[in-house]
Amino acid sequence: MVAPKRMRIIPAIDLIDGRCVRLTQGDYAQKKIYNENPVEVAKEFEDAGIKYLHLVDLDGAKAGKVINWKVVESITSQTGLAVDFGGGIKTDSELTKLFDLGVKQVNLGSIAVKEPAKVAAWIKQYGKEKIILSADVKEELVAISGWLENSKLSITDFLNDYQANGIKYVTCTDISTDGMLSGPNITLYKKLLSLFPSLKLIASGGVSSMDDLRELKSIHVDGVIIGKAIYEGRVSLKELSTL
Repeated sequence: MVAPKRMRIIPAIDLIDGRCVRLTQGDYAQKKIYNENPVEVAKEFEDAGIKYLHLVDLDGAKAGKVINWKVVESITSQTGLAVDFGGGIKTDSELTKLFDLGVKQVNLGSIAVKEPAKVAAWIKQYGKEKIILSADVKEELVAISGWLENSKLSITDFLNDYQANGIKYVTCTDISTDGMLSGPNITLYKKLLSLFPSLKLIASGGVSSMDDLRELKSIHVDGVIIGKAIYEGRVSLKELSTL
């Protein structure tokens, strides 16, 4: 009998001005600084046995270009974490530099909505293991530009189009739950998993407890991104290692 695949635990570090912060519902006005040194936080994760890290450049998402290069380089050079990075990526040179720095995967969100042909070409060029489609969703519509702008594109149409272009990994964040510690949108994830069974779905937003994580594991998401629940002490790094 084949053992069930483990759900990947992916803690998040969100960056503003080089510091580790969290927003509530993607609102830059609702910012809380948790640590001045994100590298310290990444090392704590690694010391606890964590293997993955979701690193988000919120300055970059707002500016439309990667801003926090120094933090990326410090974390990839000083830890062995498999880092996936997102926030403002727009150009080939940024992608190349990120991969050269040791980033394992990149999350593409706004550009995937605005320039689908470019992103489809990147999937072919760099391979489907390197690109994560980042779908930030509000009422099943995709939001872009660091959640500051709503599109009229439905999440199902978005995923349909990109599945045809070879995408394998998708991070889906329900903005209404993000940073709220109110529980993830299980209904949305179940729907997406039933419609797109071959995609590796990474759940993001709302995780508040180990029960939430166990429920996500039971519906067979590939991974789960956890932020505020760790920083607010709702879930301990030690507990995470038991999943």
